[in-house]
Amino acid sequence: MTGTYDYRETGLCFPTNFLLGAATASYQVEGGFAEGRRGPSIWDTFSKTPGKVWNGDTGDVAVDHYHRLEEDLDLMKELGLEAYRFSIAWPRIQPQGVGQPLRDGIDFYDRLVDGLLTRGIQPIATLYHWDLPQALEDAGGWPARDTAYRFADYAAMMGQALGDRVATWSTLNEPWCTAYLGYGSGAHAPGRTDPEAALQAVHHLNLAHGLGIQRLRETASNSPQYSVTLNFHQVRSVDEYSHAAVVAIDALANQAFTRPMLRGEYPRDLIDTTASVTDWSFVIDDDMEQIHQPLDLLGVNYYSTTTVRTWDREGTKERHDGHKDVGGSAWPGADEVEFVQQDGPYTAMGWNIAPDGLEDLLVSLHQKFPDQPLMITENGAAFDDVVEAGLIHDVERADYIRRHLVAAHRAISRGVDLRGYLVWSLFDNFEWGYGYSKRFGIVRVDYETLERLPKDSASWFAELIRTRRIPGVASIPR
Repeated sequence: MTGTYDYRETGLCFPTNFLLGAATASYQVEGGFAEGRRGPSIWDTFSKTPGKVWNGDTGDVAVDHYHRLEEDLDLMKELGLEAYRFSIAWPRIQPQGVGQPLRDGIDFYDRLVDGLLTRGIQPIATLYHWDLPQALEDAGGWPARDTAYRFADYAAMMGQALGDRVATWSTLNEPWCTAYLGYGSGAHAPGRTDPEAALQAVHHLNLAHGLGIQRLRETASNSPQYSVTLNFHQVRSVDEYSHAAVVAIDALANQAFTRPMLRGEYPRDLIDTTASVTDWSFVIDDDMEQIHQPLDLLGVNYYSTTTVRTWDREGTKERHDGHKDVGGSAWPGADEVEFVQQDGPYTAMGWNIAPDGLEDLLVSLHQKFPDQPLMITENGAAFDDVVEAGLIHDVERADYIRRHLVAAHRAISRGVDLRGYLVWSLFDNFEWGYGYSKRFGIVRVDYETLERLPKDSASWFAELIRTRRIPGVASIPR
C-alpha cells in the first residue's frame, strides 16, 4: 500500500485519465437573482427570513458569477482545470417549476457550457443543488410525490437544451441535506421540522433521481455519463456497545440512498429505525424499479467523519453531527443515538480533519458496489484566510487537499475504481446558513469589490494538474 500514516506523502502520481477539477453551486455563486425572469427559490425565501442565515446574508449577488462568467471561465483555464462541476438553477429555467423553459435561462447555461468546451474543460452539470422553485414548495415540496415528476420534466428540458455537449450529468446533489436538513432539522431551506415529511422527501428525491436519469437518457444525444452526488457519512463508533447506533445512522445517512439507487430496495435497517415515524406507505407500485437506474459514476462528497454511540439517557445528549442545531432533528427515528465530539484538528466549520475516513469510505463503497465507478465530487475545507500583501498563504487548506488526495491515491492502489477529484470550492461563496462567514474557495472573493484572487492552494492545485504528481506543501501544520 502506498502512502504515509499522516497522509502527507508527496510525489504520488495520478494517471492522465484521472479527472481533476473544481465544483460550485448555482445559488452559492451566480447572483443575478432577478435576471432573465428567474423565479424565487426556497433559498431566496429562507435567506430573507430573519434569523435563518448568519448576518442576514442572501445569495442575491453571491459572487456575481452570472455577470462575470467570461472572467471566471478564463480563470478556470489559467488554473488548468480539466473539469468544472456546476449546478443549474431550476428557477432560472422554470420560475414556477412548471411550464416552458425560459430562453434567458437556457442561454446562460449555453454560454457556460460552450465557454468551458472552448477552453478544453469538461462540463459536469448538476440538475439540482437545493434551489427548488418556491412555487413547488408551496405545492408541497419534496414530501409531495408530484415534485418528482416535475423534476423529471425539468431534466428532460435540460437534456434537450444541453444534452449534445455536457460530459457528465448528476441528477441531485446531497439529497440527504435536502431531505433531513430541509424538512427534518430545519437548518436548511425550506426550514421545516417534520420527521415524516423528511422521510417522504427521501423517497421522492430517490424517485426524482430515477425518473430524471430516464428522461436524460431519452433527450441527451452525445453519450454522456450519468451520475448522482451523495454526501456520505463515514460512521464510527465510540465503543463496542454502540453497534446499533452505527447501524441506524448508516441506514439513514447512506443506505437510504445507495440501496434504492444501486440495488432497487430500501434496507430493513432503515425501515426498522424509522418505524416509529412512518410505515413507508408512500412507496408505491413500481417505484423501486423506477429509482434503480444504471449509473456511470457515483459522486462522493466527503469532508469529515461522524462518531456515534448509544445514548444512556444520562445528562444532556450530545449532538455534534456537524450541522447547525436549530431545534429539529436530522435523524428521524434515531432518538437513542448521540453524536460525540470528535478529536481535532478542525476546519473553520468545526469539522474534524480525517483523510483516513475518505480512504475507508472509498474502499467500503468499492466492496459493497464493486462494479460501480466512483468520483470524488466535493472535498475541501473552510479556514479563516488572512490576506498579507495581496496574497493568501492558505497552507492549511493546501495541506487538507493534499492529504485527501493521498487518501484517494491509497484507495486506488487498493483496487477502487476512482475516476477523479473535484475540489470544493473554486470560489469563496455563500455557505448556506453560515452566509459569507465561511470561506471554502481556492480563489478568494472580496465581497465588497467581487475581485477574484487565487490563493496559494489554487497554485498548488494547478501544479498538481500540470504535473499529475501530488506536490509538497511548505510550512505544514503538524
